[in-house]
Amino acid sequence: MLVLGIETSCDETAASVVRDGRVLSSVVASQTELHELYGGVVPELASRAHLERIMPIVSRAIADAGVTLREIEGVAVGNRPGLIGSLLVGVAAAKALAWSLSVPLVGVDHVHAHLFAGMLGRAGAHGAGEGGPTSIEFPALGLVVSGGHTSLYLVQSWTEFKRLGATIDDAMGEAFDKAAVILGLPFPGGPNLDALAQKPGANDRAVELPVSRLGTESLDFSFSGLKTAMLYEVRGVPGKPDGAPPAMTETRRADLAASFQRAAVKAAIVKLERAIERGPRDAGGAYRAMIAGGGVTANSRLRRELAELATKRGLPLVIPAMSLCVDNAAMIAGLGEVKLAAGERSGWELAAAPTTGG
Repeated sequence: MLVLGIETSCDETAASVVRDGRVLSSVVASQTELHELYGGVVPELASRAHLERIMPIVSRAIADAGVTLREIEGVAVGNRPGLIGSLLVGVAAAKALAWSLSVPLVGVDHVHAHLFAGMLGRAGAHGAGEGGPTSIEFPALGLVVSGGHTSLYLVQSWTEFKRLGATIDDAMGEAFDKAAVILGLPFPGGPNLDALAQKPGANDRAVELPVSRLGTESLDFSFSGLKTAMLYEVRGVPGKPDGAPPAMTETRRADLAASFQRAAVKAAIVKLERAIERGPRDAGGAYRAMIAGGGVTANSRLRRELAELATKRGLPLVIPAMSLCVDNAAMIAGLGEVKLAAGERSGWELAAAPTTGG
């Protein structure tokens, strides 16, 4: 099936064409330069930029795929969660295209699509085939880590997701970005903090920052305490006569970045191990695979430690290629194709929603 995917949940305007699990094109227009001046995404500016770019991006995705618009057999759109103004642009465009082409429309949860992203470019999400995604065994344990979401999922199939835990404050990506601001790093913060943490000689044990565990049974996350601890390391502890911080040298800056990254990643690994030990209670048996997705899966330390955990537990790891970690429409089209094949359809009343469906 030839599916057009559209993604506009935040500050990336994206379109992609997927056929039978193979990515024929994936076009992403970043707004990084637009928001750099403000140190973060400005919702109104983001939605206006989507309006300007959406149809040129769709046209380019169609051309890059080597197909015509009339060949499209279905339209998938990320309709939740995200910035409401940005989502509205993508949903309106998808509805107009699906209606004009007389093809089915399907809404896709952006968070669920991040988990599916690792299947793209592998061999078979819909069955064996060269270049298609390799099918995996379910149930699987899923981790989504991005700027807006940090969640654990029981994945019983590509159309059945149950959230097991989520952040109670900052998302992991948001924490990385805020730590980068505290360290005086430029936007986008997360990737720049990762690069600094990889600087030769950076000591990830220079500072013992807290690793959040919450309750002994909790599968939720918290990164606000880690962020506050980083702030105190850089600016000192308010009200303490001896709370003045050491001078901020380039060596100390790199050590703090590495120490922060170690603590943040450890918090994610702790919850994954806890979930694996507990097992998929609602599905019986044990997890058969581990899946990760979201922008923070591009983080070098997280990718390494996820691979080490999967090997230790004897689980296959499904993780996106670096190009598919960030928001993209290929993951929307890919999961949309699976949903359409399963008979799922969205009506013209499909609405944009700021929160995930679960």
